Amino acid sequence: MTGRLMLVDSASLYFRAFFGVKEPITAPDGTPVNAVRGFLDMLSTLITRRRPERLVACWDDDWRPAFRVAAIPSYKAHRLAPVQPTAGPDVEQTPDDLEVQVPVIAEALALLGIARLGGEGLEADDVIGTLATREVSRSRAAGGLADVDVVTGDRDLFQLIDDAGVVRVLYTGKGVRNLEEVDQARLAERYGVADGAGYAAMAALRGDPSDGLPGVPGIGEKTAASLIARYRDLASVRAAASAPASDLSPAVRRRLLEAGEYLEVAPTVVDVVRDAALPEPEDRLRTTPVDHAALVDFAARWNLDSPVARLVTALTQR
Repeated sequence: MTGRLMLVDSASLYFRAFFGVKEPITAPDGTPVNAVRGFLDMLSTLITRRRPERLVACWDDDWRPAFRVAAIPSYKAHRLAPVQPTAGPDVEQTPDDLEVQVPVIAEALALLGIARLGGEGLEADDVIGTLATREVSRSRAAGGLADVDVVTGDRDLFQLIDDAGVVRVLYTGKGVRNLEEVDQARLAERYGVADGAGYAAMAALRGDPSDGLPGVPGIGEKTAASLIARYRDLASVRAAASAPASDLSPAVRRRLLEAGEYLEVAPTVVDVVRDAALPEPEDRLRTTPVDHAALVDFAARWNLDSPVARLVTALTQR
């Protein structure tokens, strides 16, 4: 398969759409559809401006995978819904008005013929990591370069950035109409790390309270970045902490050694999965819907005529 591949962090976009579209928008039956409208309009903008030939809406089939929780129990624990079932998967705190819209988004993607892919026990990050890695490997085997856009509001995915690949992140921090294209030069400028692997190592040292990742107490982003710039990777940082002759300051050495157990397991949580056993999605974008009549009925049922029409136009004219 050839052509630009866009990998969309779907939850990142529909959460942003839900909180970004303030006015109450409902279907005829009263169901809120503001997140659906916002999500579809974001796709229209992305397709119109970036012109991907292939696109996958990557899905969180498990927003808090067991293997990450086993490594660091605090991982995303603060996002758990207050009332937990006695068995079954963890339930994330999601506004009711958003939760009812997620299946509608999935239905829209199916009718438009846009690939949607998740994986058992995997976050969307892992789906994105696996598909991006496959694309780079295939392109190199064919003697060419990949062309991958990762669309997300989650900085964790900066670890996938690879100028040689080519994999870039389109960061939605200021909205889809004001994307920040992040490559290795931007990582160096903003974070002081050379590449995606350096960002992941820095993130493990620094931690991330929004994900319940503690980090090394007393090691902030600047110190973490300087350690990775000096020693290149987490294993070398830990080796320097254990080597009496290294030039680490006593305070930094002590902090790293005291956090040894955390640093042993942190990569399991921070690093995205790159080799998940996922099927190959039919990712080439269609120029016509799968079932035009069904799509028209869907748009009328959910009060989505305008955003559906805009997205169909974007697909037709790309």
